[in-house]
Amino acid sequence: MSDDASPTGIGEQVEAVLRQRLGGRVRELRVVIHNGAVILRGQAFTYYAKQLAQHVTMDEIKLPVLANEIQVGTSSPGAASGPPGGPT
Repeated sequence: MSDDASPTGIGEQVEAVLRQRLGGRVRELRVVIHNGAVILRGQAFTYYAKQLAQHVTMDEIKLPVLANEIQVGTSSPGAASGPPGGPT
């Protein structure tokens, strides 16, 4: 990554690399640069994908990861809660 790029530009560059390397494992991916550190946001199906996103980020840029806020789970907004075939 370029040393003179803006935080927004760096975040966008890392997002593009992550999307390519993760192959869709993290949805709604956002990389935010805040006070010289990285915050990862999005939705992953597995903890492995969440960790992979963090490690790829650390490999791509030399900033600390302040927070990995990628949520893990298969539910989506508006999805029914509870097990299938539950009481009606």
